[in-house]
Amino acid sequence: VAIMRSASRMGYTLSVFKRDHHSVGIIGAPFSKGQPRGGVEKGPNVIRSAGLADKLKAQGCSVKDYGNLCFEEVPGDEPVGRVKRPGAVGSANQRLAHAVYTAKTEGHTPLMLGGDHSLAIGSIHGHAAAIPGDLSVVWVDAHADINTPLTTPTGNVHGQSMSYLIRELQSKIPVIPQFSWIKPCVSAKDIVYIGLRDVDPEEHYILKYLGIKVFSMTEVDGLGIARVMEETCDYLFSHVKKPIHLSYDIDAIDPSLTPATGTPAVGGLTYREGVYITEHICQTGLLSAVDLVEVNPQQGTTEAQVQSTVDIAVDVLLGCFGRRRAGNHPADYCLPEP
Repeated sequence: VAIMRSASRMGYTLSVFKRDHHSVGIIGAPFSKGQPRGGVEKGPNVIRSAGLADKLKAQGCSVKDYGNLCFEEVPGDEPVGRVKRPGAVGSANQRLAHAVYTAKTEGHTPLMLGGDHSLAIGSIHGHAAAIPGDLSVVWVDAHADINTPLTTPTGNVHGQSMSYLIRELQSKIPVIPQFSWIKPCVSAKDIVYIGLRDVDPEEHYILKYLGIKVFSMTEVDGLGIARVMEETCDYLFSHVKKPIHLSYDIDAIDPSLTPATGTPAVGGLTYREGVYITEHICQTGLLSAVDLVEVNPQQGTTEAQVQSTVDIAVDVLLGCFGRRRAGNHPADYCLPEP
């Protein structure tokens, strides 16, 4: 009730007591060329093997698993400027964009299991193409991934994903032939970052330059996650309620809990904060597509580290699609009579 009152004061309503039916379309994207560490391509299968589909069904979702996409090798994939492996990244994302578009137009909420975060290019692009209006993007991550091809210190595209998608940044993006299919599809005012704590100076400038809403870990610590999510929704819904694309990097969670990831950064979200974000977004009724990326079982030094990372990834996703820690029951449940 307190959540409902608070949300109502802020001009939007959470469907706190309404159990929505979700039709989830799982798309595996076993891709690792957006960064240098092997193993992240195993993410989709280790998340599936933790029982994701069965757990989603148990909480009332229907699930269609589209399987894993196949990404071909690109021979002679030389850098373009600083950008590494542009051929592989460009073609993989184009294929993913089509898959997300298909899942969305077939009536499912696309759930893209990565793979590295360069895949957000295709996932968001395909999502935007499948809906009539604009998207909101909630980017939950330790990193902003908003370097341009000219500011990137590494050349790895998983640190540049958002720059290719933002309309207001296009004058700063050089021509990359393998990315010519990408059309900017998100406005800076429709983006919220949550969990940032490892941001390059150039990225910090870009965020300020574009006026993008950011809740770094400083704000999470100072405001608390409930207030962060209230302010996120108030900001996004202040004019028009737009479908939400949630792009969730598992390294947003503190590496003491999710160590099996490629670029861990200390001081991250707790388990409870990480799950609360998804519960709150689910309750808006506007969640329209989800990415869960950067689970890398080869980066865990023990089986327990890998299992912890995968289990939390699954719990994050269950929160996206209706699981509540207060409990759930089927909508048609009746107490048995003696």
